[in-house]
Amino acid sequence: MNHDRYTSSYISGILQSVRTIAVIGASANEVRPSFFVMKYLLGKGYEVIPVNPGQAGKPILGQMTYARLIDVPVAIDMVDVFRASNAVPGIVDEVLALDPRPQVIWMQLTVRHDEAAARAEADGIKVVMDRCPKIEYARLSGEIGWNGVNSGLISSRKPVMRSGFQSYGLRVPDDQE
Repeated sequence: MNHDRYTSSYISGILQSVRTIAVIGASANEVRPSFFVMKYLLGKGYEVIPVNPGQAGKPILGQMTYARLIDVPVAIDMVDVFRASNAVPGIVDEVLALDPRPQVIWMQLTVRHDEAAARAEADGIKVVMDRCPKIEYARLSGEIGWNGVNSGLISSRKPVMRSGFQSYGLRVPDDQE
């Protein structure tokens, strides 16, 4: 896998297939990126579970926070990493110890660890590095254009309703495969 560039179909496939996302490094501070990414993903209908040992047992955005991935009482589809790159090998170890295993490890902007990614991929886990699921969702749904950002996607498709939340459904334009 080339982790320098991802196809829209790869990212869209992940965002359409996962439902439960564990956010490692979740913060209760509403000005922190992990807080507003959690808020956005909750608003899109995902189940988002904060993981932060310093906040364990306390709610963040109404969601109970856990100290470690192993403590989360439900199956996790995706692990979203808001930690420094040097923490990723340990996180991959935690992910590989889970049963069932998450389908995806997603590393936030500036977070990258190629060796740990290769280990996860060797065990069948998809990996995204140095990307934000909030930004990618907004780009693929067309929402990012509301802020004047050129998403590179043009469509005449109308918005669709998803899971009771008004959103623009994710799509992959033919030229982005």
